Amino acid sequence: MKKTLACMAAALLLAPMIATAQSTSQELTDDPRVASAFELIEVWMEAQVDYEDIPGVSMGVVHDQELIWSKGFGFAHEEAGVPAAPDTIYSICSISKLFTSVAVMQLRDEGLLRLDDPIADHLPWFTIQDSNPGTGEIDIQGVLTHSAGLPRESDHPYWTGPDFPFPTREEVIERVSKQEELYPADAYYQYSNLGLTLAGEVVAATSGQPYAEYVQEHILDPLGLSDTSPDIPEAHRGGRLATGYSRPARDGNRTAIDFYQVRGIAPAAGYASTVEDLGRFASWQFRLMENGGAEVLHATTLREMQRVHFVSENFQTHRGLGFSVSRRDGTTFVGHGGSCPGYRTQLSMSNDDKIAVVFMTNGHEVSPGSYVQEVFDIVTPAIAEAVDNPGGGTRPDPQLEKYVGRYERPLAGESYVLIVEGKLAVVSLPTGSPSLTKLEHLGDHTFRRIRDDGELGEAFTFEVDAEGNVTRMVRNTNYSIRVR
Repeated sequence: MKKTLACMAAALLLAPMIATAQSTSQELTDDPRVASAFELIEVWMEAQVDYEDIPGVSMGVVHDQELIWSKGFGFAHEEAGVPAAPDTIYSICSISKLFTSVAVMQLRDEGLLRLDDPIADHLPWFTIQDSNPGTGEIDIQGVLTHSAGLPRESDHPYWTGPDFPFPTREEVIERVSKQEELYPADAYYQYSNLGLTLAGEVVAATSGQPYAEYVQEHILDPLGLSDTSPDIPEAHRGGRLATGYSRPARDGNRTAIDFYQVRGIAPAAGYASTVEDLGRFASWQFRLMENGGAEVLHATTLREMQRVHFVSENFQTHRGLGFSVSRRDGTTFVGHGGSCPGYRTQLSMSNDDKIAVVFMTNGHEVSPGSYVQEVFDIVTPAIAEAVDNPGGGTRPDPQLEKYVGRYERPLAGESYVLIVEGKLAVVSLPTGSPSLTKLEHLGDHTFRRIRDDGELGEAFTFEVDAEGNVTRMVRNTNYSIRVR
């Protein structure tokens, strides 16, 4: 693919813009409102990993062109005690579909295919049995929106352990003629790994390059995603590539999952990446949406991909071209999740706020979406306030620092005390949704809960020893012991 003048112009404009972003990112993370939000996330996630027995988690928050916060929790390799980190590599499974969809749209923009092209026009071997004669043909747009009527999977048991026998592309091709359409085209939403696998085959057939070679040359390399690959990098086994673990069995134990490759299903589920690289991928999208023009993809094409093109019959699922699209509390989120043996991942972006959250874990049963939603709820207002009112926010009172820490009440869980907006606040742990109880300082180690209506509630009293060290927190005559 030839580099267009628009691509080169975008590259020239990018350098000063990134310099400006870097000059303000430190101010943003130093803002007390944003710093408190990240402290809350860290305290919360440390507890969740411990209490929920999650092997490891890597997370990151992007604001515009910067990964402004990232951290690992738990372990990439439990047995060896290797900690998870922002540069830990995970299988990202179905987030792979975004890269395949970008490749398809690049070729569409080059005039080499149309979205209403039947798949069979590009793949003569695609002769799936027509169970709905007289209805529409299976086309590229239907594949990208999961509305083509295809079965969910290629006809192989590759999600079945312990060996997870993913087929080669030759085996996918050989078996597809023995499969049947599930629904009429454009009638129902049916998530389909087979569909995005076929989209990858269309990329290869149309471009004249092997799929992996095409995406490396036209997407991954131009975006500088050096730790993202269209297969799971075996060279990093036991190192940067996190070990995947099964869900806990009845005895509570997990099993380390043997290394596997997704092989012929790679365009739908085979990629591996890091928090840092998916952060760059999100920043590219914010940049393109803001600046227009072309950089790897035309900005108008990216907007087209992130608009809703198909809605499920129950109005619960909305799909763009490759992207999942959802709306919550007036905010639109775009992105994709991933679930493969031993790994769960999520990339979610709010274009209006220019905020993205990346979540990766090697605990198979963990639900990334709920964590990502909570992180958005915590950081979005803090970042908005810091951007709208730079230099604002209340700096922590050093006199409050002595109360900060973890407190345990036997058989009743724990609490963590931190400083938020210049006041002490308490969060109960573990919790699926961290909410803060803010305290008003009355003096002499005594505080009172600030109610939602601003009035003061019950007292929180901190006890200290002869050296002035805080030892206990008392609420409603019951006490929690300071443990950290």
